[in-house]
Parts: sequence; structure tokens; C-alpha cells
Amino acid sequence: MSWVHSAGDFGPPPQALMDAIAEAGARDAANGILLDSGGIGTLDGGGAKITLTGGSVRVLDGPYSEAKELVGGYAIQNLASREEAIASAKWLLELHKELWPEWEGEIEVRQLYGAEDF
Repeated sequence: MSWVHSAGDFGPPPQALMDAIAEAGARDAANGILLDSGGIGTLDGGGAKITLTGGSVRVLDGPYSEAKELVGGYAIQNLASREEAIASAKWLLELHKELWPEWEGEIEVRQLYGAEDF
């Protein structure tokens, strides 16, 4: 899953939220559920966008005025079903609602594939 912040600037997350996420992450890592997680920086923080359009590969530096969203972080989880992934994402949004009520955003759930899936 990855979580996306909307265009609003909500400032840094509250410490209580970060502590709750760290506690859940430690528990899930110990149980073999959380495989990896982290934050993702903005493109204007040294990143770049590389595109292939019309047969040309181009490197574009940010910031991008058309950007309305920012991927703020990701978690790779070992879950048995789509329903478990959705439940995990809903839990994280409920935690944000409780501990950072002014924050708005979304979580995108995607399945990862390995070579064995093809």
C-alpha cells in the first residue's frame, strides 16, 4: 500500500501518530506481516521524473505545478487476501483520523508480483 497526501500542507505528523505507526510496524514485522516500509520524498527534494513520450526519453526535474498529490510513504505487507489489505489500509486511515484529524489523503492498495507469478 502507499499513502497519498492531498495538496494541502498539513505540516509534520503528530508524534502520537508516528509512535502508533511505529508500534504497529514493529508488531507486524515480528509477525512476518510487514516486509518493508518507509517515507518517500518529493521530486523537488532531489528526485526526478523520467518519461518516454513519442520515442524520446526525457528527464524532468520538479517541482511540478500540476502535481496535486504526493506519495508520502509505502508499506509492503505479506497478507493473505485483498480484504486483509483493505482492512489494513482502513485501520491506518482511522488512526490518522483519530490522531491527525486535519490530515486528508488516501491509500492505494496494490498487489506485488514476482517472477513466479508469470
